[in-house]
Amino acid sequence: MKLTWLGHACFLLEQDGYRIVTDPYTGVEGYPPLAASAHQVVCSHHHFDHDAVDCVALLPPAESPFSVREVETCHDDQGGAPRGANTVRVFTAGGVSVAHLGDLGHQLTAEQLAAIGPVDAVLVPVGGVYTVDAAGAKAVCDAIGAKCAVPMHYRHAPYGLPNVAGVEEFLALWPAEAVHRLKGPDLEVNGEQRGVFVPAFQ
Repeated sequence: MKLTWLGHACFLLEQDGYRIVTDPYTGVEGYPPLAASAHQVVCSHHHFDHDAVDCVALLPPAESPFSVREVETCHDDQGGAPRGANTVRVFTAGGVSVAHLGDLGHQLTAEQLAAIGPVDAVLVPVGGVYTVDAAGAKAVCDAIGAKCAVPMHYRHAPYGLPNVAGVEEFLALWPAEAVHRLKGPDLEVNGEQRGVFVPAFQ
């Protein structure tokens, strides 16, 4: 399964020519207008920086090779009272599974972890304020037991929400040899990667 980070919490997932865009954004400081095409668009919740579905051009219908599990969580650590619900989605195709955590705001319960199940990669918010922070994100990754983690939803000037943290605090929680800074926005998930992978925004 090929992942392409389109910025913020938005990824393009591709398998056998089928394309899914998750959490398309608009109005996030620094990022240019999003322009993407996909057969399917999904959103973890309906805030402006995650549900700009109009920014994604829909392709003609095609048979999807993906199976998708949805796990209901919260956008905060107060049962959703301040910010509402958040949907975690686990995408499986090509023999691998990838979990997109959306704007997860809390540690996962045993029931939620069981529903997510084993995954090869987890796309995890790390910037805090609206989501788990760096330490919380690392704890979530450890609890899920994903082989590799891809951070998202952080500030990397001039890109990103101005009041969230950058990625460095999250990366500092991993052994130096486990941190892989990619030269581009793509990662081909094959189930063999180990550690944290940081795509470059292009």
